[in-house]
Amino acid sequence: MLQYICKRIVLMLLLLLGMSFIIFASLFIAPGNPASMVAGPTATEADIAIVRVALGLDKPFLVQYGIYLKNLLTLNLGVSFTSRQPIIDELAVRLPFTMNLALASVIISVVVGIPLGIVTALYRDKLADNILTTFALVGVSIPNFWLGTMLILLFSVTLGLLPSGGMTEFFWTPRGFSQVILPAIALSTATVASFTRLGRSAMLEVLQSDYIRTARAKGLLNRTVIFIHALKNALIPLVTQLGTSFGLLLGGAIITEQVFVVNGIGSYMIAAINNRNYPVVQSTVMLIAAMFIVVNLIVDLFYCLIDPRIKYQ
Repeated sequence: MLQYICKRIVLMLLLLLGMSFIIFASLFIAPGNPASMVAGPTATEADIAIVRVALGLDKPFLVQYGIYLKNLLTLNLGVSFTSRQPIIDELAVRLPFTMNLALASVIISVVVGIPLGIVTALYRDKLADNILTTFALVGVSIPNFWLGTMLILLFSVTLGLLPSGGMTEFFWTPRGFSQVILPAIALSTATVASFTRLGRSAMLEVLQSDYIRTARAKGLLNRTVIFIHALKNALIPLVTQLGTSFGLLLGGAIITEQVFVVNGIGSYMIAAINNRNYPVVQSTVMLIAAMFIVVNLIVDLFYCLIDPRIKYQ
């Protein structure tokens, strides 16, 4: 196990290195001049040239990338072009709100999606299965920004039950729950649908196994067969989906935060893209990529707890 963890950590570092190169190269060839934006609209060509030298933009590509990589390894993410504040401090303020939204969406996906998948498998080709399968298809198809807008119109504007935007507390507090429930529903709908469809197929495959028929032949209660024997063996693809879904939720949070005016890293990155604030874009994309890779490593290690037959060499 320790050898496997070390290999995965090395692979994770190589992936992050590759991601850093792709991100830096993409922004290097992007149109626009960051120096002119930093210098301001009234700056002369001489002023822009001075700023360009100060930012190191006059150096060759590989030299700039080497400086960027060195700063990245020391967690020196630089200074935002617009606010003139350290990027790491601004990310520290915004990251908890994005994580709050993503975790709430994951909880909704698991608590709602897995039971719906079990129900559709148990009532295969019946009315409940057809209704929930149709719901899953619609859920995958609905854009989260459109659903978020509809939820605001219904629950905030029309009924006045929930706030239309903003996030100041975490979801385990009453105020935080009221703030996060609408964006979390909008963000997690597609993930709930994915869990439902994947849970259905996984449960159907397990329920047709020989050991399930043997357990039923022994006279075990149906709930024991389903929740003790079948569900545990159907969890591996669902856990895999959970790791993938977390990354998708982080990416989807970029749009959802815009709709619900959440001061997270998604809205922070959108503003940075619009302002050609390249250091902020690089830092936010790298942060999201790093979290996605770490979560998938944790998911791989979690397989051992679900199925003792899995041995990592």
